[in-house]
Amino acid sequence: MKKPPVAEIISIGTELLLGEIVDTNASFIAAKLRDLGIFVYRKSTLGDNLERLANAITEALARADLIILSGGLGPTDDDTTREAIAAALNEKPAIDSRLLENLQKMFAARKRPMAEKNKKQAWLINSATALDNPVGTACGWMVKKDGKIIVALPGPPSELTRMWNEQVEPRLPVSGQVLFHKTIHTTGIGESDLAEKISQFTMLESPGIGTYARKSGVDVRVAAVATTRQMAIEIAQPVIANIEKILAPWIFGYDDETVVSAIKKILDLRRETISCMESVTGGQLASELTNCPGISTCFKGSITAYTNQIKITAGVAEELINRHGAVSAEVALAMAKASQKMFNTTWGLATTGVAGPDCLEGKTPGTAWVAVTGPGIEYTTFQDWPGDREMVKNRVCRTVLQSFFNTLKEKGQG
Repeated sequence: MKKPPVAEIISIGTELLLGEIVDTNASFIAAKLRDLGIFVYRKSTLGDNLERLANAITEALARADLIILSGGLGPTDDDTTREAIAAALNEKPAIDSRLLENLQKMFAARKRPMAEKNKKQAWLINSATALDNPVGTACGWMVKKDGKIIVALPGPPSELTRMWNEQVEPRLPVSGQVLFHKTIHTTGIGESDLAEKISQFTMLESPGIGTYARKSGVDVRVAAVATTRQMAIEIAQPVIANIEKILAPWIFGYDDETVVSAIKKILDLRRETISCMESVTGGQLASELTNCPGISTCFKGSITAYTNQIKITAGVAEELINRHGAVSAEVALAMAKASQKMFNTTWGLATTGVAGPDCLEGKTPGTAWVAVTGPGIEYTTFQDWPGDREMVKNRVCRTVLQSFFNTLKEKGQG
C-alpha cells in the first residue's frame, strides 16, 4: 500500500507569537489535510525572522513530504516567506512579468499608487508556480522540488481559505487512503469518568479513539483509515455502536451538532418554544442560543435583568428578592417563569449569580443559580466555581443549557 504523504504546517508572524491574533489558519489547513487522508505530524509558529524561518523550512523538508506555510507574503521588509523558501532551496527569486502586470492592474483598478516595495509580491523562483490571489495583492506559491511540495499562502483567512479551496487542494497529491471520522458529543459527564467507561476501546490501534474536553462537554472522536471510505466506515462503525450504548445517557449529538442545535431539534419536533431571563450571564445565554441557525423556530426572546429593579419590572416580586436575595433558587425560578409569561413560551430559562467581587457585595465570586421551568417542571441547580468573570459566565451558560437538554430528554422518556 502506498505510504500517505506526511505534512507539516508552519504559521508565520510575530503577532501570532505575541498573542495579538489567534491562528485560525492552522486549524483550517489541518482539518482539510485530515479529510484528504494526509497526516499532519507537526505544527509550528515562527516570528518574522528570515534565518529562523529558512532553517525551519530546511528541517521540515527532511521530515515531511508537504509543507504548508501561512503568512509573510506581504510587501514589507519583515515579510520574508519568499526569501526563506528561496534560501532553503538555494534558489534566487526574480520578478515574474505576468505577476507584476497583474499587480499593477490591481492597483490601477483601485486608483492607488503601487509602492516600489510591492514588487516583491511578483517574485517567483524556478521551482515555484504562482497561486493567484483573487482577494488581495499577495499571490501564493506552490513549489515542487526533489519530490517535496511547499505551499506558501497569505495570512488573511479570507484570502487563504479561497486560495486553498480553488487552487491548492486540487493540486495536492492523492494520499491513497481515506479517513472516516465521527465525533460524539456528550454533556454532563467529566472527561476522566467518560474515559474510564470506554477504556476498552481507547487503546485500539484502529480505529483511533480520542477524548477532548470542550466548552459544551466532552467529545469522543473515532477515526479509521483505509483505502476506501466504505472500508474505513466498516472499521469504525462497530466501535462507534458500542461507545454509543455505553454513553447513551450523556450523548447530545454528533459532528457539527451543538447542545443548542440538539435542543432546537427536540423543541421543533414537539412544537414547543423557549425564552430566557439573564442576570449573571449578561446576555451571553441568548447569544449562544442565537448562534444556532434557524433558532427562531423555537426561541422567542430574552431579557437581561442585571439589576434588581429590572428583575422587578420584568415580573419578579420585590418581596421575593428581599426575602431570599437576588442570588437564590427562588428568584431564579421566578425569573424563568417571568420570561415564560413575558414571551408566552413553553419553557423558561434563567441565570442569576455573581461573576466577580465587584458585582454584589458580600458574595463569593463565581456563585450562581440556574433555573428551568416548563410544563409540570421547576428545576434549579446551584454552582460554585473559582475563575474570572468570563469563565464563570461560560460555565453558567453551559450548566443551564445542559440542564435544559437533560430535562427535555427525561421528559421525553417519561
